[in-house]
Amino acid sequence: MQKPTIKSHTSKDPVYELTILMPCLDEAETLEVCIGKARQSLTDLGIDGEVLISDNGSTDGSQEIAARCGARVVNAPTPGYGGALQAGIAAANSKYIIMGDADDSYDFSMLEPFVEKLREGNDLVMGNRFLGGVKPGAMPPLHRFLGNPVLSFLGRLFFRSGIRDFHCGLRGFTKQAALRMELQTSGMEFASEMVVKATLMGMKIVEVPTTLSPDGRTRAPHLRSWRDGWRHLRFLLMYSPRWLFLYPGFLLMAMGLLLVLLLSTSPFSMGAVVLDIHTMVYSSVMVLTGFQAILFAVYTNHYAVNEGLVPGDPMMKQLGRWLKLETGLVIGCFLLLCGFAATLISLYRWSQTGWGDLDPQQTMRLVILSSLCIAMGAQICFSSFFLSILSIRKIQA
Repeated sequence: MQKPTIKSHTSKDPVYELTILMPCLDEAETLEVCIGKARQSLTDLGIDGEVLISDNGSTDGSQEIAARCGARVVNAPTPGYGGALQAGIAAANSKYIIMGDADDSYDFSMLEPFVEKLREGNDLVMGNRFLGGVKPGAMPPLHRFLGNPVLSFLGRLFFRSGIRDFHCGLRGFTKQAALRMELQTSGMEFASEMVVKATLMGMKIVEVPTTLSPDGRTRAPHLRSWRDGWRHLRFLLMYSPRWLFLYPGFLLMAMGLLLVLLLSTSPFSMGAVVLDIHTMVYSSVMVLTGFQAILFAVYTNHYAVNEGLVPGDPMMKQLGRWLKLETGLVIGCFLLLCGFAATLISLYRWSQTGWGDLDPQQTMRLVILSSLCIAMGAQICFSSFFLSILSIRKIQA
C-alpha cells in the first residue's frame, strides 16, 4: 500500500526561518543535550526558529523531556525513521528545515554552514562526515569502509549524483523542496530517497563538512546494519530501472544473440571445447530473458513517470516510442511470420524423410531460431498492447 506523501499543514506564510527537526524514539538519555545545543545555535546565529521533536511512540518520557526543554512535540503515527521525519516536515512551520538524529552524534551547535548554504538558494544541503571527520568509535567499520562507501558509490553511479555521503543524518533543505519531492518511504531508506529525488528533479544540492561523534546512548541503536543496508540498496535499484533491468537486459540479450548467430549454421570450436545446439538452446533463453528485462525497464519507467515518482528518462522515452502499439505490432508480426515460415521449412524437411528420424545437429538449429522468433514476436505484440493500456488516461470530470 502506498504511503501518504508529505503535505503542508498550512497555506499561510511560514512563522519561522528555520526548524531544527529531530526524529525521536526513546531518546531520553540524549534528548535534553541535543535540544539545548539546537536552541543555543538558534540564539548564536540570531535566527528566528524552533526545535521540533517528531516522536515515534517513545515510552521513556522523551515527550515530557522535549516539552520541558522548550521544544515543540508532534506525534508521528507511521513507525520508522522516515515516518517520523515525514510527520515532522509536515508540521514544520518554517522556510528552512535542518534535520538530525537525537542521539548526540551530530553537533547541533555547528549549523552555520548549513544555514549559509540554504540562504544562498540551495534546495538540499548535505553533511559530509568523511570531510568533517568521523571520531573514533562513532561509526562501525562495516558502515565506514563497506556500507556507506558502496551505497554512496551506487547512488552516484545510478543517478549521476555528486553526493559523497548519501546517508549523513544531518542535512538541511527548504520545506518547499521537501514538498516537491513527495517523500514516501518510512524506514531508513528515507535518507536515500531524499538525495535521489532531489537529484532526479534537478534541485540545487551541495555538501558541507560535518563531524560524527559516538552517540550518547547506553542502549543499542535502532539501525540494523544488514536489514537497513538492504533497504537502501533495494530503494536505489527500484528507482533506477536502467541499472536494475535495462543494462543487464541489454548485456544478456547481446551475449545470447552473439552465440545464437555463431551457432546458427554449425558448431563452434574453442580449442578442445565445442559449442553446439545445446549451447544454442541456452543462448536463446539468454536472449529471451534479456529482452524481458528490457521490457520490465520500459514498464517500470512508464509507471514511475505516470505516478509522478520520477521525471522522464530520455532513453526510456525512446524505447517507449519504439514499443508503441502500431510499431510494436509491425515488428512483432514480422518476427512471428519469420518464425512460422522457419517452422514450415522444418516441417517440410521432416516430411522429406517420411516423417522419420532427423539429425538434430542440422534440424535443431532452424527449430531453435524459429522458436526464438515466435516467442519474441509474441512478447513484442503483447507488450505493445500493454503499454498502450498503461497510457490510457482517465478523463477528469
